Parts: sequence; structure tokens; C-alpha cells
Amino acid sequence: MMLVFVSFILLLLLVINTYPIVAMRNVVYGDKEQSMSATVSVVSSALSGLDTLTAENVGAVIDLLNVTENNHILITNEHRTVIYDSWGESLGTNLSASFDKLSAVFGGKLIFESTYDTDSFNSVVCAPVMVNSSIIGSVYMEEEDTEQADLIGSIRYRLTVISLAVGFVAIALSVVVSYALALRIRKLADAVKIVQEGDYTGHIEPMGNDEITELTHEFNAMTGILRENEQVRRRFVSDASHELKTPLASIRLLSDSILQNENIDRETTMEFVEDIGAAAERLQHMTEKLLDLSRMDSEVAVSKETMDLAQVALRSLPMLRPLADNRQVELRYETEESVCICAAEDDLYQVIFNLVENAIKYNVPQGSVTVGVFREGEEAVLTVADTGIGIPEEDVPNIFSRFYRVDKARSREAGGSGLGLSIVKDAVILHGGTITVSANEPRGTVFTVRFPIGA
Repeated sequence: MMLVFVSFILLLLLVINTYPIVAMRNVVYGDKEQSMSATVSVVSSALSGLDTLTAENVGAVIDLLNVTENNHILITNEHRTVIYDSWGESLGTNLSASFDKLSAVFGGKLIFESTYDTDSFNSVVCAPVMVNSSIIGSVYMEEEDTEQADLIGSIRYRLTVISLAVGFVAIALSVVVSYALALRIRKLADAVKIVQEGDYTGHIEPMGNDEITELTHEFNAMTGILRENEQVRRRFVSDASHELKTPLASIRLLSDSILQNENIDRETTMEFVEDIGAAAERLQHMTEKLLDLSRMDSEVAVSKETMDLAQVALRSLPMLRPLADNRQVELRYETEESVCICAAEDDLYQVIFNLVENAIKYNVPQGSVTVGVFREGEEAVLTVADTGIGIPEEDVPNIFSRFYRVDKARSREAGGSGLGLSIVKDAVILHGGTITVSANEPRGTVFTVRFPIGA
């Protein structure tokens, strides 16, 4: 990160130190080409009025134009020999040897060249002198400009000083910021490693108000969820072990009693065997529910098809009628002719069976359970209302938790495992539905399940 920052800063400083100098140099080039070309054109036009070029008449024209104050001007004849030199240094010299583009000038072109070094601008412009379309000579002018070169050099020096100062500060800040960011990222990475090892108690104190802070909040939220899930898992394992241990202990105790008592009578033996069978049945029932929960937790794809919720409910109720008769509970149903949803029949049966079974078990003698299936807008609604003991308001948020019981003593007496409502909720969610619970006036409970309508 620091290398990226430093590289970007150096590139920016390079641009700042290069572009303005190049731009100013190009402006100077343009100005000089314009001014010097204009001067040479004036001299060339004035000389074109002469029939022949001689040192005397050329000198008279140049003196009249007064263009030699800051310029070095040379005039050549048609043989490219210098016949006039404003500095008097090159008379009689052939310019072809010193100015290789002179051939182009005698071809009728105006030539301009300019070079820049740290000390001066050296510019040269040359134009032909033409009389009646014939070239009788050339005008050669050169200029050395140190003032503008010094100005650009001064600006370059100031830019360099400013750039060094800004660069030093920027690099120092980038080092500090990069170190601070790297430290925070390293801290977050170390915390992730701790979580990978199974320790979900880690918490990072958020600092600042940036993306890393947001990531820290998300990490803390994630560890919180993992911590809760771990607590639920441990509680689930503990509760499952406890629930499985109770019938197993009963089976072990009863079987040992039969084996160790040689004089036990047949009636007592049959009673013990019946108790062993009841414990085994409870164990089997609980194992099946645990397997159902495991299947739903693993989100194994289920084969869904168009099902009539009313017909599934009607087929489920006869299996529960013996239990209702035994508990002296009246079983009623109110259904429409057809309410179709897309679902797995076994899961729908689990939902209806568990809700109605609970409504019967936790009811009162002479009570009732009413099952309703109807359509409401684009939803299929299943209601199971009982006139039983009801659910205390403080227990409502927990009733779908695994192994949770409102009245543990009565639940065990009724044969409940605390898994039925968990299975119901998981099955409903698996099919895109919702489940709610409310009080049934004047007493009892109503469970309402909603599924999206399926063709």
C-alpha cells in the first residue's frame, strides 16, 4: 500500500515538474517563430525590390529597417555566400556548410529552428529573397534569448523545491497512514485466525469511520452470530444427550431389574416390558425428529409438487383422532374445496401432524382443536386453534427453539421432546412460508401458517 502511494506521489510530482516547463517552452517557441518569421519576411520583402544583392545596397536596406538591435542577421547571394553580416564575423562564408537546411530555403521555403538548454533559447529562421519568382539570395537571422531561459529556469527551480517539500511530507504521511491501515488490517486478520481456530469470543474495538471500521463492525457481528450458534449447538447437544439418556437409562434400569430378580412374577415382568417398549418408542420418536431436523438444517433439496393443502390436512387428521378421543378432545376441521401450493407432501404432513398433536396433548378434557385451511389473497393459510392451557407471553419468543418446553414436567408427562415446533418452523421456512402464534380467546392458542400459492 505504501509503495502504491509513493509511486503515485512520485508520478504526480514528475508531471508537475515536467508539464509546465514543456508548456512554457512551447509557448516561447511559438512566440519566437511568429516574431522572427515576421521580421525575416519584412527584410526579404524589402530586399526583393533590389535587382541584385550587394553589400552596399543590402546594408542600406537593413539600416533603414533597423532590425539588428537584438538579432544577428546575415544576407547571402544566389551562391549562398554571406554578403552582409550585422556582426561582421561571417562575410564571404558559404552558409551551406553551417546550415544544412539552406537547400530547402533556396527551394522557396521558410525554415525555423529553435533549441533550448538551461541557459538560453537559440533560434534560427531563414527565408529566400525572390525577384520575379527567381531566388537571388536568402535572409538568415539567429537569436540567443537568455532572459526567458532564466525565467523558465527560475520557475523550474521553484517547482523542484516545492515538489521536494511536498513529496517529503506526502511520503511521510503515506508511510504513517499505510502503517496505521496495515496495523488495523493485521489486527483484523489476527482476529480472523483466532475465529478459524474455533474461538468466537474475539471482539475488535472499532476505530474511525471508514471501510475498515465498517468491516470491523461486520466482523464483530459475525463473531456474535457464531458465538450464539455455538451456544445453541452446545445446548442442543447437551439437551439431545439428556433427552436420549433418560429413556436409555429407563430401559437399562428395567432390563437389569428383570435380569437380577429371579423370583419376579409374570405380571410385573410384563409391566416392565411395556415400560421398556414405551421408552424405546419415545427413543425412536425422538431419533426420527432429530433426523428430520438434520435433513432440514442441511437444506437437502426436496421434491416439490402441486399439493392440495386441504386434502393433506384431511388425510392427516384421522391418524390423530385416536389420540384426541383418548384425551377427550374434540377434533374439528374447516377447509375449502381446494387450496393448492407447491410443496413436499411429507413436509406438509409433518407441519400439520405436529401442530395438531401439540394442540391435543396440551389441551384440557372436553376441549377442542379446530384445523382450518383457506385462501387469503395469494397465500394459502393453515390455522390450528385449541382451547388448551395456552402459552405464557414471555415464552412465545422461545417456543420454536429446540428442546424448549414451556412446562417441562407436563411436557415429559405428555411424551413431548421439545422438537416438534422446531421441525414445523424449519419445514415452513423451507417452503417459503411463515408461521405465527397468538392467543385464542377466551383461552388457548392459535398457530397460523402461510404458504405462497402454487399452481
